[in-house]
Amino acid sequence: MRRRPSEELLDTDAGTPAEVVGSLTDLRFFNRRFGGVSTTRALIETVAAQTHARRLSLLDVATGSGYVPSRVQQEVASRGLTLNVTLLDREITHVRNGSAGLRVAADVFALPFPDNSFDLVSSCLFVHHLSPEEVPAFVAEALRVSRRAVLINDLIRDRVHLAVAYAGTPIYRSRLTRNDAPASIRQAYTVSEMSALLQATPAARFEIHRYFLFRMGVIAWKH
Repeated sequence: MRRRPSEELLDTDAGTPAEVVGSLTDLRFFNRRFGGVSTTRALIETVAAQTHARRLSLLDVATGSGYVPSRVQQEVASRGLTLNVTLLDREITHVRNGSAGLRVAADVFALPFPDNSFDLVSSCLFVHHLSPEEVPAFVAEALRVSRRAVLINDLIRDRVHLAVAYAGTPIYRSRLTRNDAPASIRQAYTVSEMSALLQATPAARFEIHRYFLFRMGVIAWKH
């Protein structure tokens, strides 16, 4: 199944307010039930275990509503891990969950922070939007402002995954989701493709894990 870049309507602000709310509700459901929250939590807990850290600062880029980092922050707190979260998106109005931490509007390719500002830089369902040339550039910039690692939580492109996305059409709340769910899978990367792209970054090493329902979790270590 060849990768095919596709337009996702939620990213273009093309929907009505009701359609956008419906699409964000769908996205929150996907992240809660099908690997969004659990994948990011697993990556953070892996870093914490390997570095023996009980407190970590996190910059979540292209954060959208901020639901995933906010939920993860709550879940790891119950396990004795403190996560200080900063949310970043291209438009401050996109960040609807200010309870997770500070909110910043900025370009992910020119993050407005000094080197080594955060322990971790994370993204969820963002990297599949980037071209093969943009992925290493994003990871390099994220590594610049991180002290420990960059975390990538994204989809895996697969024919079965695409079929599942189409099968869910009747339960989607929004017209935007009916377009965006299959579009996201068509332009997602496979594990082997992601591995090749990460080799072009300044990461000291990286690890890629597979999670429930075609989720990919990446840790690109700085040291």
